[in-house]
Amino acid sequence: MESQGSSEVLLSSRKRRRERESSYCEAEDSERPGKVPRCTVGLKHPAPFADELVPAETPYLRVNMEQAKKGTPLDRPVRVYADGIFDVFHSGHARALMQAKCLFPNTHLIVGVCSDDLTHQFKGFTVMNEDERYDAVSHCRYVDEVVRNAPWTLSPEFLAKHRIDFVAHDDIPYSSAGSDDVYKHIKEAGMFAPTQRTEGISTSDIITRIVRDYDVYVRRNLQRGYTAKELNVSFINEKKYHLQERVDKVKKKVRDVEEKSKEFVQKVEEKSIDLIQKWEEKSREFIGNFLQMFGPEGALKHMLKEGKGRMLQAISPRQSPNSSPTREERPPSPSFRLPFFTKTSPPPSPPHHSAARSYPISEDDDEDDED
Repeated sequence: MESQGSSEVLLSSRKRRRERESSYCEAEDSERPGKVPRCTVGLKHPAPFADELVPAETPYLRVNMEQAKKGTPLDRPVRVYADGIFDVFHSGHARALMQAKCLFPNTHLIVGVCSDDLTHQFKGFTVMNEDERYDAVSHCRYVDEVVRNAPWTLSPEFLAKHRIDFVAHDDIPYSSAGSDDVYKHIKEAGMFAPTQRTEGISTSDIITRIVRDYDVYVRRNLQRGYTAKELNVSFINEKKYHLQERVDKVKKKVRDVEEKSKEFVQKVEEKSIDLIQKWEEKSREFIGNFLQMFGPEGALKHMLKEGKGRMLQAISPRQSPNSSPTREERPPSPSFRLPFFTKTSPPPSPPHHSAARSYPISEDDDEDDED
């Protein structure tokens, strides 16, 4: 899924770039869909060198601009020539060649690369040698043919030899080799096809970045195993760069420790805030429970009041009701006979009592007497 997403992003970026190049390529005139269909358009081999191709036998008849824009037969493409140094080949070079390739519906793009001698003579020292620059250009997808050791100024003989119809280059006058514009005679002959430069990227810009950050790139290459001799660095500077590298490592460790300590402090603060919030909640709950139990109207006070009332009720005597009978009005309690007394042996009378004292007789005794 990640590869699919990255390919879609790449396709969309290519679409935006092609839209910006629409004024230089008729294929961009039609409206493009939101998504570009998948297709394999890459080439399997680099572009051939002109001196390795079989010479054409047909006569050279140049086409004009009107014929080229209308379109030519497939066996007779419009031969467009673009030249340059192409040192440290970058996207600005590739986009210029793409514009030249898209000038006409049927284009055969020939790219001329100047040699080291000419370049050092008229422009300056290069980072890549001529063989490296030839190889870099031959692997650009828009190039159909590469001319090695291209001339600095285009002669009619060179144009006829390579059967060139148009020369593509940016429209800014290129003053060099004692001329205000080396393409002036090409423009006067109606063979010039202008392209646009890509702002923000050039070989000089890349070299400027390297020179500006020279120490950084020297240290970078020292880390990757290059020797001080290969980098043309003195012994003292080598030790200085190694020391700077160690200092940077220590600084990085310090920054890492600071970041980790900040994260730790942040976590402690978050936990402390959580603990304080929980403590506040628990303290509120405890205070509420305490007041509910021991407060002025708490449960303990009601329990004490209730217990006190029960104690007073248990200690105080009960008062007899007014309607209860007096002792004199109470009926006598019925007499009873002990179970071990029998009818044949009545209970003996007490010896010292008078004979006139009567004893209560129960109803059972009366019934026995009647019997």
